[in-house]
Amino acid sequence: MGANTAIARLPPCLPRPTVLGVVAEPIHPASALRGRSLVVLLPAVVVAWIVTLQRMRGMDAGPGTDLGALGWYLGIWVTMTAAMMLPSAAPAVSLCARARGDAQACAFVGGYLIAWTLYGLAAYAVYRGIRAASPSFLAWDEHGPWVAGGALAAAGVYQLTPLKSACLRHCRSPLHFLLRGRIGALGAVWMGIEHGAICVGCCLGLMLALFALGVMSLFWMGAAGVAILIEKSMPGGEAFARALALVLVGLGIWVAAAPGSVPRLTQPGEMQMHEPMPAHEHMDANMGMEMQP
Repeated sequence: MGANTAIARLPPCLPRPTVLGVVAEPIHPASALRGRSLVVLLPAVVVAWIVTLQRMRGMDAGPGTDLGALGWYLGIWVTMTAAMMLPSAAPAVSLCARARGDAQACAFVGGYLIAWTLYGLAAYAVYRGIRAASPSFLAWDEHGPWVAGGALAAAGVYQLTPLKSACLRHCRSPLHFLLRGRIGALGAVWMGIEHGAICVGCCLGLMLALFALGVMSLFWMGAAGVAILIEKSMPGGEAFARALALVLVGLGIWVAAAPGSVPRLTQPGEMQMHEPMPAHEHMDANMGMEMQP
């Protein structure tokens, strides 16, 4: 499919490429979210949220939550990131479908999730490395509130960096990127990986904040997902990102100074007596009982 044909299939509200590139204007969500690819994408988001709610219910252990075994963590991470990230990626997926067809749009989504999976593996490796090097570093009764507060403040500062701004501009206006991408299904996968990597850069601060507040918290996960959607897809998203920087820094100071007064922040250890045992631990306990003579 030629570039002229791809451009002709785009909605009128989207920026058209010129000799020097594409005017960086945000995608109009109402016009972009059309096409058969969205018929598949939107139910996939719903399913991802349902699975995430079922698997993560009662698992919020607050900052420094143990990530568990790699295989179990990876399953949770993929469904969680699909639920959080695909809604804000829907305009880019729809543009890809219009320019390259529905099959390549599905390949693009696969590449996008590969990028987020690689980020999740890197985060897991960092977490395990910290635990191995200094087991008490994340201990809540020692330096935990200061570590979590510092991470939140760092996330706020990141919101104001040139890297964040550049990645956010790409995520809000990916048309030029989609039109110059490699051809074929493998090209669409690679393009999805590249777009996902840039979106990781866009969301790096918010994901750091999520780990600081409790990566297994459905409340904080939902809050981060809404913030990401507003930043990437809604009018005024860039101004919202800058305002969010102040919120994150203020929240970091609050967590460091008086963590017990922060609403919806689970204090590590307090859920053990009030919440049911996570499903994977419950299964392990039952297997242990069955093996006893």
